[in-house]
Amino acid sequence: MARDRDWQPAALTPDYKTTILRSPHAPLLHMPTALPEETGPVFGHDVLQPRDDDLILNYGAEGQAAIGPRILVHGVVADQNGRPLPDTLIEIWQANAAGRYRHHNDGYLAPLDPHFGGCGRVMTDTHGAYTFRTIQPGAYPWPNGPNAWRPAHIHLSILGPSFAQRLITQFYFEGDPLIPLCPIVNSLGNPAAVDRLTARLDMDRAVPMDMLAYRFDITLRGRHQTPFENRTAGL
Repeated sequence: MARDRDWQPAALTPDYKTTILRSPHAPLLHMPTALPEETGPVFGHDVLQPRDDDLILNYGAEGQAAIGPRILVHGVVADQNGRPLPDTLIEIWQANAAGRYRHHNDGYLAPLDPHFGGCGRVMTDTHGAYTFRTIQPGAYPWPNGPNAWRPAHIHLSILGPSFAQRLITQFYFEGDPLIPLCPIVNSLGNPAAVDRLTARLDMDRAVPMDMLAYRFDITLRGRHQTPFENRTAGL
């Protein structure tokens, strides 16, 4: 099935100011991949640790937990025909509950949480399903204009069976009033695409007196494809 490139945002979106410098200024070139890139095993499938799928506990000292609203995130990774994809590695990274990343380039004044690293990994099961626990990330300001704020979101990297098969996306949370104000979100230009990047509150999976749950399904291609940040560059 051919890709619907209109589903993806334009490379140059002036309201998203970073694209002014980063978008291509010359026609794209086709760069064929080599056999090792298409068949070589991807790093990381067999080295998951017991707490990689629990961002609440996987960074802090023993007996300590990350600070913030605890949430459970789950979903299914499927191909263009709706077939679930087992044994798919998903990498996770996000800001903490105050909206700050554990990265030396993050200059936001919000505090770091000593017990939250903001990274994790999970594999899909035999039914293509994944689940991880984390802290609901906070919104944060960014230098795109006066008083610009990014809505709360979590980044995901989905890795296929070979080295070059990697797709990157991010999802938002249902009901967040910052979603329609974000130039990165609006670069999609299609409300249906934004909807595909919005996790739904799922009270059936919420844990009483512990955490809310959100569902975010991922479709790799086709009419219901999840928008990926690197789709035009990836395989």
